[in-house]
Amino acid sequence: MKKILALLMAGLMTATAFAGCGAKKDDPSNSNGSSSAATADSTSDSATDSEDWKYISGKGEMTIGITYFEPMNYKDKDGKLTGFETEFAEAVCAELGVKAKFQEINWDAKEVELNSKTIDCIWNGMTITDERKSTMSISTPYMENKQVMVVKKDKADKYSSADSVKGASVIAENKSAGEEVATTDAFFKDTQFIGADSQAKALMEVKAGTSDIAVIDYIMSKGTIRDDSDYSDLTVVESKSFAPEEYGVAFRKGSDTTAKVNEAMQKVANSGKLKEIADKYNLTDMLLIQAK
Repeated sequence: MKKILALLMAGLMTATAFAGCGAKKDDPSNSNGSSSAATADSTSDSATDSEDWKYISGKGEMTIGITYFEPMNYKDKDGKLTGFETEFAEAVCAELGVKAKFQEINWDAKEVELNSKTIDCIWNGMTITDERKSTMSISTPYMENKQVMVVKKDKADKYSSADSVKGASVIAENKSAGEEVATTDAFFKDTQFIGADSQAKALMEVKAGTSDIAVIDYIMSKGTIRDDSDYSDLTVVESKSFAPEEYGVAFRKGSDTTAKVNEAMQKVANSGKLKEIADKYNLTDMLLIQAK
């Protein structure tokens, strides 16, 4: 009898052990939390697919992540936020029936802020890349751009070839298209790279003489480097440009808001409002969305 009881107890303990092992497959603490992360991602994508626009329209406002740089988003002499992106976003939001609310962000953390819903989109001269398309939902391209070198005017003729930039210090905004060019293009292989927290900071370093070359958006250079600006002693090296690119607006992955914004963008273009805004900031020749 004791032998039978012992065998029954052993069988029960074995079954319990196997049950425990099965439970651990779904334990969030297993595999460094990969099961939990996969579940969270799946839930997030599903919810975003059907409810992102409901969430935004329910608030009555779209929170737009920006950094300050001319001519896209900047403050005028009276401290009012203005710029091409500012006015374009306001026109699109008006078409959608929500208010545009602008919020300054740390560009390095833009995707974290987007996914945590601190912001609803990134609308700030953002270059469309395959990597970004894999992690965010991106609108129809609305403007073309390229990367250019900005130097002091008295050095404009100096930096025209890869040989001429050897040993130069090159600065660009962290995690930007400018950084990609400065760190991967063979033209800059023998230079020293420095990261900055904004394109404006990169220009300031060149102006101060602490860096030789800034790699920035061509569009920013058009809005910033003027004879009446603080950067009148800087210039674009016109003989060389890099990485033709396109701008888009980024939303959470799978967001249904993207299609609504695409439609509203086209309506703003059809009305003539987009061209009017672009004319104001001397960007008409860079537009990709045209009136139909």
